[in-house]
Amino acid sequence: MLGTIPQLSTANTSPLLKFEEQLIARSADIEAWFRSQWLKTPPPFYCSVDLRNAGFKLAPVDTNLFPGGFNNLDENFSSLCVQAIQSAVERSCPTCTGVLLVPENHTRNKFYLENVATLFELIREAGFHVRIGTLLPEIKEPTTLKLEISGRELVLEPLVRDGDRVKVGDFSPCLVLLNNDLSAGIPPILEGIKQTIVPPLGAGWHARLKTQHFGYYRDVTAEFGKIAGIDSWWVDPLFRNCGEINFMKREGEECLVSNVELLLEDIREKYAEYGIAEEPFVIVKADAGTYGMGVMTVRSANDVREMNRKARTHMSSAKEGREVTGAILQEGVHTFETWGPDNHTAEPVVYMIDRFVVGGFYRVNEKRGNQENLNAPGMSFKPLAFESCCNHPDLSQQPDAKPNRFYAYGVVARLALVAAAREIAALSRPVTT
Repeated sequence: MLGTIPQLSTANTSPLLKFEEQLIARSADIEAWFRSQWLKTPPPFYCSVDLRNAGFKLAPVDTNLFPGGFNNLDENFSSLCVQAIQSAVERSCPTCTGVLLVPENHTRNKFYLENVATLFELIREAGFHVRIGTLLPEIKEPTTLKLEISGRELVLEPLVRDGDRVKVGDFSPCLVLLNNDLSAGIPPILEGIKQTIVPPLGAGWHARLKTQHFGYYRDVTAEFGKIAGIDSWWVDPLFRNCGEINFMKREGEECLVSNVELLLEDIREKYAEYGIAEEPFVIVKADAGTYGMGVMTVRSANDVREMNRKARTHMSSAKEGREVTGAILQEGVHTFETWGPDNHTAEPVVYMIDRFVVGGFYRVNEKRGNQENLNAPGMSFKPLAFESCCNHPDLSQQPDAKPNRFYAYGVVARLALVAAAREIAALSRPVTT
């Protein structure tokens, strides 16, 4: 038995139970539909999806195309990761024998470095030569880091340009794997190289918007709802956006106020439809960026009007000090999953490589409530208690049994993966006027 599954502490479980029943009943059709999607739009190399389980709704709230946190996955499923990496590399670069891994510049983040070490080992176990090329300008020669947590060693080598290729030392493979989300923009050293880069440079947070992703996701869930026979709202968070804002100067504030009011009204209508008594809320967050920065919970338009300077400062900048100039206003999805005897708030995060669900973990935060962003100080990680790869339901068990709950997680995460695949496919389409 691998760990435990958190308690679902709400009475509003009827829609989710119906959803899980539909997944079991139509699993063959659902899996056939996913296979058809991968033929149309190949999946990203890898992806992680933050989910929220409200009992009456199971939906993604964030999709990361440059996932960290591989060190938080259950080691029992490393073989599944290895097989998925083989598939992803073969799809990206069929003749590949080596991979150049380009990480974030977080050399002081001991947890992120453990992620890089785990990813390095998985690629090596998949049968590829692998080296780590850093963008840090201060690293001029191969540098060995002793990792504080695991005791492993990590060798960072300076990434250098050689004509239309990048390399470290004499190692210049055909595949460059980014584990750097490019929040600060595309490094000049990577521009115009002939090697295959995954994920593509255009998918970085310097260009990508969450509203764009959730627009694709809305289309995906509308199609999926017909296949699964469900109301797509059960898996789709409503959203609106404001494209031109400045929190410090209070520019665009009326856009935020009016859209919060409209979104809360839409949520109340859905709650009334399903007899849900919970308090609706909205999450306002930077339209580009990760690491839980620039995120706030609002329950009324007055929460926007009455933001103090500290709150506006918090909302004004994202990763790499990038100024927040646009915001997504997303339907707040409660998380009624709790972990441990003290009932700490928890949410599942599902990891995928190629088209395969390869694991995940619960993000647990003892300092945050079920209407708040958990990607914040106080969080910890508990490996998801997969007993199988969660790519198929157990037809002999109840809809909310562990294998079926995890299958539901995998289905919703893969819906976000399909949306991300469509996002990436759109990058290569010619712009028409």
